[in-house]
Amino acid sequence: MGEVTLLAFAIVAVIGIATPGPTVLLALTNGSRYGLGRAVPGMAGAMLSDFVLIGAVALGLGALLAASEFWFTIVKWLGAAYLTFLGIMLLRSKGSLDVTEGIAASGSGSARSIFLKSFLVAVTNPKGYLFFSAFLPQFITSDAPQVPQYAILAIVFALIDFMVMFAYALLGSRAVHLLKRKGALWLDRACGGALLALAGSLAFYRRAAS
Repeated sequence: MGEVTLLAFAIVAVIGIATPGPTVLLALTNGSRYGLGRAVPGMAGAMLSDFVLIGAVALGLGALLAASEFWFTIVKWLGAAYLTFLGIMLLRSKGSLDVTEGIAASGSGSARSIFLKSFLVAVTNPKGYLFFSAFLPQFITSDAPQVPQYAILAIVFALIDFMVMFAYALLGSRAVHLLKRKGALWLDRACGGALLALAGSLAFYRRAAS
């Protein structure tokens, strides 16, 4: 795998990751509600999901979801339901400019909870499997060992994912200090509404082959 191939992969990955999706919205929300430091476990959860998704695609799960309406629907509705749950929780939040108050009010500010939210959001999204199934083979050399190639792409993608989420979390942590309580409340509302919109789009999402 040459440097030019990796550079092309990185550029496309940055564009794909930076486009607001569930995990970067969670990074933004975590940064605003808990601070930059406590948002890191969420980034770690999303990075782990990158390895899980790419590993699953390497093993053929992406192809299975593309071919099986049943399993695609199961994963799709699990993902939509979880995004809906997170969106509703944010819409019901009271908003807080105090990090410790926000953690106490939410009841879910532990590192484990933040980690699991980001991880589960990603691994229950069938779009991720289909995206990687279509995206990764473009950078894989078929006549060379594929496992090392998938491993390299997974590491590069996860590192880029971390940097983009870090930027979103930093933005959230900085922006919330410039807002009054009402502004912080509306930031939660905006992110919650965006997650619900993503849940709706996922619910109506169809396989390309269907």
